[in-house]
Amino acid sequence: MNKLKIGDKVRFLSEIGGGRVAGFKGNNLVLVEDEDGFQIPTPINEVVKVDTNDYNIAKVHTIENKQGTKEVTTSTKSAAKEEDEDYDPADRPLSYRRPVEERRGGDVLSAYLAFVPMDVKQISSTNFETYFVNDSNYYMRFTYLVAEGANWRLRATAEVEPNTKLFIEEFGREVLNEMERACVQIIAYKRDKSFILKPTVNLQFRIDPVKFYKLHTFQENDFFEAPAMLITIVENDVIPRPLVIDAKQLKQEMFAPKTSLEQEREQRTNDGGMVRRYENAQSKGKAMEKRKNDTLVVDLHAHVILETQAGMSAADILDYQLDVFRKTLEEHKNEKGAKIVFIHGKGEGVLRRSILNELKYKYKKYTYQDASFQEYGYGATQVTIH
Repeated sequence: MNKLKIGDKVRFLSEIGGGRVAGFKGNNLVLVEDEDGFQIPTPINEVVKVDTNDYNIAKVHTIENKQGTKEVTTSTKSAAKEEDEDYDPADRPLSYRRPVEERRGGDVLSAYLAFVPMDVKQISSTNFETYFVNDSNYYMRFTYLVAEGANWRLRATAEVEPNTKLFIEEFGREVLNEMERACVQIIAYKRDKSFILKPTVNLQFRIDPVKFYKLHTFQENDFFEAPAMLITIVENDVIPRPLVIDAKQLKQEMFAPKTSLEQEREQRTNDGGMVRRYENAQSKGKAMEKRKNDTLVVDLHAHVILETQAGMSAADILDYQLDVFRKTLEEHKNEKGAKIVFIHGKGEGVLRRSILNELKYKYKKYTYQDASFQEYGYGATQVTIH
């Protein structure tokens, strides 16, 4: 077979269908783009170059000749029919879609966004692959978006069959900070049968660029042979509480009248509840803070410092993050010259602005600056104790 190049028309050897060559993955896989714009990774030896746009006409036959050698040939059923003077093109069968195999327990929605290092042994320099994992009996039509300030940019959209995963893209570290705030939207349905209607999924979340430099971030899992970082979009029909603080929502909550439940919670906090939660966060294997080259690094992301966000509003979360910030400065106030890096993320900038306001008016004797971009991305501030 002639060497394939981008733009060639190909059809699949082992099943109906085909498309145009959109690219290559390594030496063995070709990306075949079908008429709907989906790119299907396929072994090169499983496709053949054609000169027609009808990719459904060929059928593979394996024939054993007299010498016992197997030969692969193709036949064109529709062409044979057209040679028949009685053949009517209207009789051509509709495209065949193989039945979907459903599994027990798969009627609850579970979906994940997965990031897989291409060479886990070279974690500091390798590129990564992004996949959408559909772990349910439903078809899923999804969109994957990243934030650009107050706007959003579509990064991928596709339909994913039940109990399958779909390759989305390959990317390098140079785009990590463009992906820090992301959103996945999902519509779930079944074909050719009735089904229980599922709510649409619309989840905003943060992708911490620093985690892509840490080997332990990528864990063994049920979906890939290689270690991967999985972000839960929906699991067992439950959508995780979003880790994005919306500035408008925060303002509304801060100025809204307190309910009796909120007043009670505030009183418990003033009585020492916040201190106990802070101590609990510290006891989580010191996940909140660590030493790095004599610099104290404190990660203020909510999912790191809080064991649970159940029952907490956006204003509650911000108050707690600022409380950790203040207590950290208080604990190290006598360490002259000490440097503390607070990781707050980029996103809407609500937490960052609050921290800078504290430093400007409450901690005037401390100096501060943006932390190293290479180590922490854009979402970190370094404070020096004086």
